[in-house]
Amino acid sequence: MSLFSTSVPRRRLLQGLLAAGAVAPASALLAAEATKPALRGSFSVDDIHVGLHTSGVEKPVKLLMLADTHLSRDDERGAPYREFSARMAKAYNHTKHFRSKETTDPEQCFEQTLQAAQNSKVELLVLAGDIFSFPSEAAIEWVLSRLEKSGIPWLYTAGNHDWHYEGQPGTSTDLRRIWCKKRLSPLYQGGDPMMSAKQVGGVNVVLIDNSTYEIQPEQLAFFRQQAASGVPLVLFVHIPLYVPGRPVGFGCGHPQWGAAQDKNHLIERRPQWRAEGHSQVTLDFHREVFAASNLLGVFAGHTHQQTLDVWQGVPQMVVGANATGAHAVIEVLPPSAV
Repeated sequence: MSLFSTSVPRRRLLQGLLAAGAVAPASALLAAEATKPALRGSFSVDDIHVGLHTSGVEKPVKLLMLADTHLSRDDERGAPYREFSARMAKAYNHTKHFRSKETTDPEQCFEQTLQAAQNSKVELLVLAGDIFSFPSEAAIEWVLSRLEKSGIPWLYTAGNHDWHYEGQPGTSTDLRRIWCKKRLSPLYQGGDPMMSAKQVGGVNVVLIDNSTYEIQPEQLAFFRQQAASGVPLVLFVHIPLYVPGRPVGFGCGHPQWGAAQDKNHLIERRPQWRAEGHSQVTLDFHREVFAASNLLGVFAGHTHQQTLDVWQGVPQMVVGANATGAHAVIEVLPPSAV
């Protein structure tokens, strides 16, 4: 097994010919899938532009992904929750643009990113979590109005801040369920908040909510179905998947994830991570993702830093924070495309 890890500098071209996953599939579904022709070809990264080549498409498919906008617009409806939103409401009011380094703000960056998506004529917009610093009605309504005005189809999965009012009692699983239903539900457009998939031009775009760092059994079953389809697949999550050499912040599937490594639960006023570490389901999910031969790549946010890793032939790109204007334009290309 090989590993390539790097931070991705601007304007640096990274290319690699990717092999099929090196770990034997753990399930019968993946065992059957492994007999199919590999769909994963070469990939390239040039600044925020990603090219994924596959024999599974005849025409280019263009996506735009953003994460970590951290919008904190609020109004009088948020007054009862101010004790829970106060810290994050101050966190990202002013930022520095990832290109110009000039002072900007998350709302301006979000609108500029939507304009970039329109200019690039993307076929799908993927919002991969922490669009909000807390589940403010005003911020959610503002985003919905901008998305609808853009006319671009979108998919959304939550990040760990989207549903989190800091200090509210309850488990992370319960609080996620409550606020996804109470506030975030319009962003799912009638879909399942925990998992979704949409085929665009022959590419299966799959979103899994791992915003608690853990994977639920129904999410693993859903991923197995998508992997077994044999369609080229691109996976989006909020929290990056573990790759060797990365810290616990790359925590979904990290072998050291757990209470002993949780340094931020007091600051974020949330339940501490599980003392016993990851569930077996989460570990199985991690293993099966990197064993899926039709998986072209994994895209995540959460760390706010653009990075690239390749693990068992699968590239994983973490996209910079959209609070600074960062995003990724992802093109799935036929093998002959330049």
